[in-house]
Amino acid sequence: MQAFIVIVVIVAVVALILLAMSIKVVAQYERGVLFRLGRVVAVREPGLRFIIPVIDRLSKVSLRIITMPIQSQGIITRDNVSVDISAVSYFRVVDAVKSVVAIQDVYAAINQIAQTTLRKVVGRHTLDEALSDTDDLNAGIREILDTTTLEWGIEVTLVELKDIQLPDSMKRAMARQAEAEREKRAKIIAAEGESLAAAALGDASDTMMAHPLALQLRNLQTLIELGVDKNTTVVFPAPLMSTIGELGTFLARESASATTIAGPSEPGAALRPVDSEVVPN
Repeated sequence: MQAFIVIVVIVAVVALILLAMSIKVVAQYERGVLFRLGRVVAVREPGLRFIIPVIDRLSKVSLRIITMPIQSQGIITRDNVSVDISAVSYFRVVDAVKSVVAIQDVYAAINQIAQTTLRKVVGRHTLDEALSDTDDLNAGIREILDTTTLEWGIEVTLVELKDIQLPDSMKRAMARQAEAEREKRAKIIAAEGESLAAAALGDASDTMMAHPLALQLRNLQTLIELGVDKNTTVVFPAPLMSTIGELGTFLARESASATTIAGPSEPGAALRPVDSEVVPN
């Protein structure tokens, strides 16, 4: 009796173990590749799935987008400049069966192919192109990766250059170049400002020549601006001084004219006797 009980317990334990082994749960973001005696027989969708213990094996494959950093690579550009470039790639599984059957370790394979592709693509471009045309480099790397990884059931969704390390000598040279470029733009802007100011002053001078009083009003406005603060400076505009000189000349000329019309005075003219006329009786 005791032996029978032991056998029943053993059978129950084995049944529970086999039942636990036969129950599999596939998450929403996963697909299950079912192998039966070493052959792929089906792809299991998300949910509760049952397999035959020992005979079946269920490999779960994640379909989520995976972020993989590409470690920094020492690359020589087309213009013989040594740079260190790191990047990041984003990919996802589109065919669960190929990702399990076609390649042993898909993550290691993508990491290695991404590094070699990064060196090859960047090496075809100059340093200026690598710094300015990053979108073209990203597209080129992604296109090459897609061509290879689609055979593994992997789709590369995005590749981005993350960091570009330049030699110190190149950094100093680029800093001098940027400074010279800024100075050039500053001089061009200053020259354009002088040209516009000269044109505006020309228009203003034409207006003042047509309206002489405008210059006097402008001088008075300047004096008002100078006298806003407590200031002991006295300014006499040049037109005002010329006006005062012209006024003095006019007064001297008028005095000379009055003297000429009156004539010189004869001394003793007032004391000259008047001849009396004698009338006969």
